[in-house]
Amino acid sequence: MLFPTFTFAAFFAVVLPVSWLVRSRPGAWKLTVLAASYVFYGYWNWRFLALLVAMTVVNEVAAVAVHRSDGTLRGRLTAVAIAFDLGVLALFKYYGFFVSSLEESFGWNGPALDIVLPVGVSFFTFQAMSYVIDIHRGDSTPAPLLDFAVYLSFFPQLVAGPIVRATEFLPELRSRQVPGQVEMSRAVILIGRGLFKKVVVADFLGRAIVQDAFGTPGEYGALDVLVGIYGYAIQIYADFSGYTDMAIGIALLMGFRFPENFDRPYAAVSVQDFWRRWHMTLSRWLRDYLYVPLGGNRVGRVATYRNLLITMGLGGLWHGAAWTFVIWGLYQGLGLAAERWLGERRGEPDLEFDPADVRIRELARLRSGADVDAWREDPASPVPFSPLEVRRLWLGRLVTFHFVCVGWVVFYAGTIPGSGLGRAFDVFAALGQGWIQEPELLNPLVAIVIAGALAVQFVPPLLTRQVAAMFSTIHPLSVAIAFAFWIALVVALGPEGVSEFIYFQF
Repeated sequence: MLFPTFTFAAFFAVVLPVSWLVRSRPGAWKLTVLAASYVFYGYWNWRFLALLVAMTVVNEVAAVAVHRSDGTLRGRLTAVAIAFDLGVLALFKYYGFFVSSLEESFGWNGPALDIVLPVGVSFFTFQAMSYVIDIHRGDSTPAPLLDFAVYLSFFPQLVAGPIVRATEFLPELRSRQVPGQVEMSRAVILIGRGLFKKVVVADFLGRAIVQDAFGTPGEYGALDVLVGIYGYAIQIYADFSGYTDMAIGIALLMGFRFPENFDRPYAAVSVQDFWRRWHMTLSRWLRDYLYVPLGGNRVGRVATYRNLLITMGLGGLWHGAAWTFVIWGLYQGLGLAAERWLGERRGEPDLEFDPADVRIRELARLRSGADVDAWREDPASPVPFSPLEVRRLWLGRLVTFHFVCVGWVVFYAGTIPGSGLGRAFDVFAALGQGWIQEPELLNPLVAIVIAGALAVQFVPPLLTRQVAAMFSTIHPLSVAIAFAFWIALVVALGPEGVSEFIYFQF
């Protein structure tokens, strides 16, 4: 059941009012949300509901057992729960990958099993693991089984994130909101923006240039292939951030506030900055549950580089059962390690400011001595940048964007079954020839969409907040009418039919 379809619209038109009608009765409301979530997930394949129920029961039993135990037993019970979750992920997502790797490396022939990948298994597995780990660490306590079942199966983010932690979700579940407290205007903006990103931008670019430029790169000139790479960078961003925008907006209408998942990633000034902006809930999950337990940056320089490579390599494998994804993850890890090494050589601190604008300005102050105290008191005020710092800033953005684009070529190759790195090499090879060939795929509309999508990355967050605040003052009836016109515009501008979200396969 895809968000931008009439099927989901009909489903949500029933679920939303019913959920608010029973909101005053917590038990009935939770059962309503749980039933709706199971219907939503079962729409793809009802057989996988048994897997979702099993994940819920096993992790809840394990969480209660971990909470009631201590010492060595506590650690062992946590390890058993994690092993179960990883075992489910390995069986459904990585079995074929492991068997084929063993066959190629050692000639061992494993049993052939036809296993279908359940939609969203990577996302709800990570959520289940974080729930048990947080209880093991003492950061949380077990929730009632019904609460945990709603958390693990909540339909807006069930199949493609964002990865919401129990410590973020359960307090929202226990709150007693009323319909008048819902930020309807913000939800409408998020849903409308997500629809536009997915239907008008992502699906258009995928069909207009990306499929051909990546599918048969040797048939087109270098300029077509280069713009195709830029197009895929925009497509995957618009597709995934469009989904999470809609998920956050739908959850908001249901009374839940989810963490943001994207923050203008192509405005990043470094690879580290990119991963603070791209799929932020996954980045934080990998940091808190993998990178930090490995020792993070507290165990020496070489071990820090090792931890970065392990974390990003496993993060790549999380995206898909192929060595291509592992290579993509290691590539990102090497970029992070290289940046850290260069920063150490220049004597720069590892800045941890947030949001990104603070990091940029603080780095400018450290390098040029600019005074940013006034800016900290008033974030809307300008900060002095020297011409040299402006050039460095934009050079960092340019280098980072193209570093990420090279990675997307490898990433795309992983999404094509059986292609391996060969598809990526074909794309790179096509960039080395045919620069004088007349472009066939590039046209003014494609160029405008790509340029416009990149330009939006540099819109100041303060401006978007001001627009949202202005929109919130409009009467709800006017908001509904405006949203209806927006939907009509999206349908008119978008291509016929809606393709699956890219991250559904992960």
